[in-house]
Amino acid sequence: MTLGEKIVSDLTASMKAQDAARTSTLRMVKAAIMNRKIEKGSELDDDEVSKLLRSLVKQRKDSIEQYEKAGRQELADKEASEIEVIEAYLPQAASREEIEAAVTEVIASTGASSMKDMGTVMKAVQAALAGKNADGKTVSEVVKSKLS
Repeated sequence: MTLGEKIVSDLTASMKAQDAARTSTLRMVKAAIMNRKIEKGSELDDDEVSKLLRSLVKQRKDSIEQYEKAGRQELADKEASEIEVIEAYLPQAASREEIEAAVTEVIASTGASSMKDMGTVMKAVQAALAGKNADGKTVSEVVKSKLS
């Protein structure tokens, strides 16, 4: 069963269980998958669906930040609950220690020494952590701290 099929079957199950919040989130995910499938013109594989899900999580994290600045905690909480549902379909995120180890390894192998090399290091670290669902913001912070 592909990731997309699992999401659709879980959507059906949540509708039968009358879990409104989960159903709403899974409908939104299914619509995003369908839109991406139409853009591409063919079926999506699991990697593409995972990339889409990471993008949806990132959008929600940005929304939470905006809602909290505006003092709209109830909307921030709704976005946080959506993130929990979406993240259930993603592989376990890389820990900060794993990210730091990957950054140290890449800096040693590329010989990076200054902030000028940040782009090169970021690309290599993201490639090294490809299957780990690493948060780009955390990777960026670690790379900056190691290069400065």
